[in-house]
Amino acid sequence: MIYRECENPICFFCAYSTPLAATDDMVCSKCGIVKQDSTCKKFRYDPQKKIPKRAPKIKSNKFTAENFQL
Repeated sequence: MIYRECENPICFFCAYSTPLAATDDMVCSKCGIVKQDSTCKKFRYDPQKKIPKRAPKIKSNKFTAENFQL
């Protein structure tokens, strides 16, 4: 499921927070200036802030032209 609950409810993933430039702090519309790893009871998960894992590289030496023939 794409929109499941956040396993790690920290301010970095919260809908109410935005990052401050050149620092590890966040500006929260509910709590003010907070650290990225802090949390509070107003937490609301924003799935757009999640950084997806990279897809693994395909090993091209594993395939030959015969693999793609019908």
